[in-house]
Amino acid sequence: MEHLAAELLAFIKANPGWAMSVIAITAFGESFAFLSLLFPGTAILVASGGLVQAGVIPFFSTAIAGIVGAVLGDAISFWLGQKFGPLLPGVWPFRRHPEMLERGAAFFRRFGGLSVFIGRFFGPLRAVIPLAAGTLHMPVGLFYVANILSALIWAPALIFSGQLITLITHSLLRSGTSSFMLVATAVAAIVIVAVLYLLRRRIAPDRK
Repeated sequence: MEHLAAELLAFIKANPGWAMSVIAITAFGESFAFLSLLFPGTAILVASGGLVQAGVIPFFSTAIAGIVGAVLGDAISFWLGQKFGPLLPGVWPFRRHPEMLERGAAFFRRFGGLSVFIGRFFGPLRAVIPLAAGTLHMPVGLFYVANILSALIWAPALIFSGQLITLITHSLLRSGTSSFMLVATAVAAIVIVAVLYLLRRRIAPDRK
């Protein structure tokens, strides 16, 4: 997976004219149920932020490509859930990992339409929530509202995080690793980890 991500990023850097197509396919693969397990989409989108920061590709077009790919990935997964929901437990990868669908269905039953929005930001759930939503007959209009709104935040946030990481790294190198930047980075990392931990406990509390 790391080799594939490196190859794709090298291709984007060498062929910026193809960047938007690669980013859209990357976001699609990360969101589509049957590719998400095999595709290092999140890593590629974050790393593409470094290319944006370096001026190789533009932020706006990259974000739009990521949004479009993410929306299409969830949309097709939702459609498959609508049309073939009862058959899904018998196909790969759910035949070998039935708990994936069960977890997605349980999450959807708990949070309803909000699960499509929330699930976008949690890797293990991202690809199966749209399937579960389609299988459990979520209203189409509500699904697309949650799908589009979550993609509008998810893709730009990943790209921007890559820009921020690149900017901080370069700043540290230029300043000789200043104490202030180190402390600020450490505090930011602790806050992010704490927030994610609290969200995870709130969304999926440990079962006794």
